[in-house]
Amino acid sequence: MPRSVKEIIEQAEELAQRFESFEPDPADRPRTRSLAAVHRATLARARAEATLAEAVARARADGHSWSAIGAMLGTSGEAARQRYGSQRDRRRRAI
Repeated sequence: MPRSVKEIIEQAEELAQRFESFEPDPADRPRTRSLAAVHRATLARARAEATLAEAVARARADGHSWSAIGAMLGTSGEAARQRYGSQRDRRRRAI
């Protein structure tokens, strides 16, 4: 159901007022800290994954086999190739 521009603006103003006057409950702090810890861990994992992907790309550029890379990752070469293989590697397999 379409709403008028006036209704949308009024609702936006109401939400802005609620946001500006919001005071978090101090009792919620321990809970927010645990979620913040999950967020920080997720960011750290993403950075570590990016570093690992770069290391795998360097190893491939240096001529290491997927089997050797997989051994370092604790998995098979095929699993390593599927996870970290480049588009070029995928095209090469298709030919």
